[in-house]
Amino acid sequence: MYIGVDGGGTKTAFVLIDERANILSSHQEETCSYLAQGIEGSRAILENGVSILISNANVEISAIKFAFFGLPCYGEDQNMQRSLDGLPASILAKDKYKCDNDTVCGWAGSLACKDGINIVSGTGSISYGENKGKTARCGGWGELFGDEGSGYWLARESLNIFTKMSDGRISKGPLYDILKQHLSLNRDLDLPGIILDEWKGDRTKIAALSTVTFEAALAGDVEAINIYNRAGFELAQIVEATRSAVHFRNDETVNLSYSGGVFNSEDLILVPFKAALQSNYMILKPRFSPVIGAALYAAKLDGLTFDETTLANLT
Repeated sequence: MYIGVDGGGTKTAFVLIDERANILSSHQEETCSYLAQGIEGSRAILENGVSILISNANVEISAIKFAFFGLPCYGEDQNMQRSLDGLPASILAKDKYKCDNDTVCGWAGSLACKDGINIVSGTGSISYGENKGKTARCGGWGELFGDEGSGYWLARESLNIFTKMSDGRISKGPLYDILKQHLSLNRDLDLPGIILDEWKGDRTKIAALSTVTFEAALAGDVEAINIYNRAGFELAQIVEATRSAVHFRNDETVNLSYSGGVFNSEDLILVPFKAALQSNYMILKPRFSPVIGAALYAAKLDGLTFDETTLANLT
C-alpha cells in the first residue's frame, strides 16, 4: 500500500491506495505548512492525518510500502531542509518515505507520473517537470518576488489599473466600477485602508480579487483583457524555462498540463497562454488530483508503475 500526502497553503490531503490503485482511505487536515504551524505543529498534523488514514482503512502502518509527502515551501530554505525531511520520521522509517515540494504532487497527478510539465496558476504560480529522471521547478518565488500570471498577480495588476483609472491617468473602463462595487468603496482612496489595514495585506484575500479581473474582462475592459494576455505570456515563459531545465529536445512534443483557479478563466487565459508557447506541446487537462498524484509518485519511487487498466480504478 502507498500513502500520498499533498500539503497546501490552506489544507493537507491524505490518501491510501493499494497495488491495484484502489483507493482504500482518504482524509483531510488543515495546512501542514511550517510557516503557519511551526515544525512541531506540522509534525502533529502529518502524524494525525496518517494515523486516521490507516485507521479508517483498518490496516497497520507496517503494511505501508512507501509514502510521498508533498510539503509547502519545501526546498525554499536550506536551513529548514533537515527538519522538513524529518517530519514523517516518527511515523515511518526513513527508507519508507520521501519529502519534496507540493508542486510534485500536481505534476504527478496531472500527468499520471508521465514525463512532461505541469504549470499551476492559483494564488501563486509555479511549474514542475520531469524528463528521463531529470527534474526541475520554475517560478513559485512568492508574491514579493514573482508569482507572475497567478491569481494574486492578476489582482495586484487590477488594483494598479484601478488607481490609474481613479487618477485619470487612463480612461475608466468596466473594471473601475466592478471593483468599487465589489469592495463597497464610498471613496476611491478607501482602497488602501481595506487592503492594508482591514485585510492586513492577506495574500489569499487579495488573490480572490482576481474574480474582478475576470468579470471586467468579460465586460470588455481593455485593460483587464491585457492583464490576461500578459499573464498568459508570463506562464508560458515559466513553462519554457522548465522545458529547457529538464532537457527536452527542441523537436519533441512535450506533455503539458495545467491546473489552478486562474485556468478556470478558460479562453481568457488559455488563448494567450497557448499563443505565447514557443515549442511543441500536447496540452492536457489534469488527469488526477494532486493527492492522488502523491500516492502514484510514492508507488513510482518504490519501483511500481501502473498500467492504463490499473489507473482506471482511480476513476
